[in-house]
Amino acid sequence: MKKRVAALILGLFFILNALPCAALDINPATDRDFDVPCQAAILIDEDSGTVLYEKNADESRPIASITKIMTLLLTFEALEAGKVSLSDIVPVSEHAYHMGGSQIWLEPGEQLTLDEMLKAICISSANDAAVAVAEFIGGSEPVFVERMNARAKELGMQSTTFRNACGLDEDGHLSTARDVAIMSREMLLNHPEIENYCTVWMDTLRGGATQLVNTNKLLKSYNGITGLKTGTTGKAGVCISASASRDDLRLIAVVLGSSSGKERFAAATSLLDYGFAMFESALVPIPADAPKTLPVQKGEEPTLELCYTAPERCLAVKGQGSALQAEVELPQTLEAPIREGSVIGSLNIKNSQGILQSCPIIAAKPVDVRSFSGCFRRVVNALWLTA
Repeated sequence: MKKRVAALILGLFFILNALPCAALDINPATDRDFDVPCQAAILIDEDSGTVLYEKNADESRPIASITKIMTLLLTFEALEAGKVSLSDIVPVSEHAYHMGGSQIWLEPGEQLTLDEMLKAICISSANDAAVAVAEFIGGSEPVFVERMNARAKELGMQSTTFRNACGLDEDGHLSTARDVAIMSREMLLNHPEIENYCTVWMDTLRGGATQLVNTNKLLKSYNGITGLKTGTTGKAGVCISASASRDDLRLIAVVLGSSSGKERFAAATSLLDYGFAMFESALVPIPADAPKTLPVQKGEEPTLELCYTAPERCLAVKGQGSALQAEVELPQTLEAPIREGSVIGSLNIKNSQGILQSCPIIAAKPVDVRSFSGCFRRVVNALWLTA
């Protein structure tokens, strides 16, 4: 398996390097190029969201405990908003107590902190802890699930419907590899502190009485692994959303419907290996003399401060990052009024084939039309300086 994938990666390396390839317009590889042992899969660049590989990526499927990524996302968003804190006590209801599957055997009325519950969810994929947290954040699991579905729509997860907060098999509880990648990316980009939980191999709860062992075996075998979540049920099969980082390139590989844990990890390893072999994260070469301001005619202020939206780094085919160039397109002058956030020009990231990505240059502040009082003030100031 490894030799076959390695040969395919080498062949695709020469194919991709021979073709024009845009930073955010890469034609993803598919199972016709090389296959991985699962029913559905996708590989994306975490920073740009660019799809690098896909196999049945839009096929609706159960996703088992990968569901918990959305549960964790809503929890970390509540933490960020100051609605809850890690030291808060999370009560355990009869409903949470009765969750089957993977669990830490919570007892009704038992009290653990939110921090401890997050450890149980991220390390041991505990269903009872996930439901307890859902009830704590949402008031009840059904209300929390409504919020999960609403958040999924906000993120553009068009083929996802959640029925519970932990991922146990339930009719209509479905998603896709693409949608899982979307919520995984949202989690990792905006709440990187999740890595403090999902990269822990072993921990304990209840004063050492309960041992937690991470279900993601890639933590022990894959260089650069940063997370994220495994899942297994009868209907979903064996699944994983695996994230890894090397040399500033961050990737997310989603594998759904493998037949065994061995195949799940082999599929994720093959996808991540492919991504790191084929692509790199390149520095965007913004010119050192790129203008910071532009003159403004008829404005209350004589100049406008510019804001460059170009990312610090961008995705490139392996070996082509050093050939990237950046070209600034701006007018010579501007005329008031100018609204804050208005697009003033663009910074074009290019290679020998042409423009790969165009990033807006925007107005950092508004500039109003010069009033009579403003004109008078300018005259007085000029006379004062020449006196």
